[in-house]
Amino acid sequence: MVDAAQAAGRGLLRRYGQLSELTVQTKAGPTDLVSIADQEAEGTVRALLARARPSYAFLGEEGGAAGGGDATQSWIVDPLDGTTNFLFGCPLWGVNVALAREGEIVAGVTYVPVMDELFVAEQGKGAWLNGQRIRVSERASLIRSVLACGIPFADKPDHPVFAREMALLTAEVAGIRRTGACALDMAWVAAGRWDAYWERALNAWDMAPGVILVEEAGGIATSVTGAALDVAAGNVCVSNGAIHTALIDRLNAALYPEEPAT
Repeated sequence: MVDAAQAAGRGLLRRYGQLSELTVQTKAGPTDLVSIADQEAEGTVRALLARARPSYAFLGEEGGAAGGGDATQSWIVDPLDGTTNFLFGCPLWGVNVALAREGEIVAGVTYVPVMDELFVAEQGKGAWLNGQRIRVSERASLIRSVLACGIPFADKPDHPVFAREMALLTAEVAGIRRTGACALDMAWVAAGRWDAYWERALNAWDMAPGVILVEEAGGIATSVTGAALDVAAGNVCVSNGAIHTALIDRLNAALYPEEPAT
């Protein structure tokens, strides 16, 4: 997994120096961008993983589901998380590779090529950044915490809900950040750089490695309502654990606008 993520990262770095030459297309909508760099990176990851474990299934952002006869084992891959950042010359993007066993994420790798940061986690073996053990933060109150989130762009739903989330949270926290790359945000929660991260419209490949990174670093991963996490359900909230209940309370409150006074 590490070899595959780093090999894809090296190819992406070469393409990062050729941004003006890349052909850019759209997928689901005009702001959902994809380039030949995404497709090449997925091809690299898929080839290396297939060579190592040819029987495992494969789910990739660009190529969809495919793979071998062992459906209980599945690679989940986002070859370039933060494509818009990449295409606009922003260094906040990464490669995601996760392994699911019978639906449970058991290993994850997030590689951030421009910073040369390699985040690795395996079930029961901790979370690591460039070979050093990492842990979630110990901040225990919202007022001392810095949160990260995904802001819904033009093609995504829930803009009114997000506006209510900001109204509820900005007065109660030390700061809210948006990097534009779920892979980084979840890895940074694991490393204690952020205290929590949430987003309501994601895919499994966006969040899969981050789930086990956070959990193995001592944090918590749930849905945005606080229910058990299903990476296929399209939303996630991860935190250091200490502020999780308070954050979930605010996120649930944002689902319902206040009734006007009579």
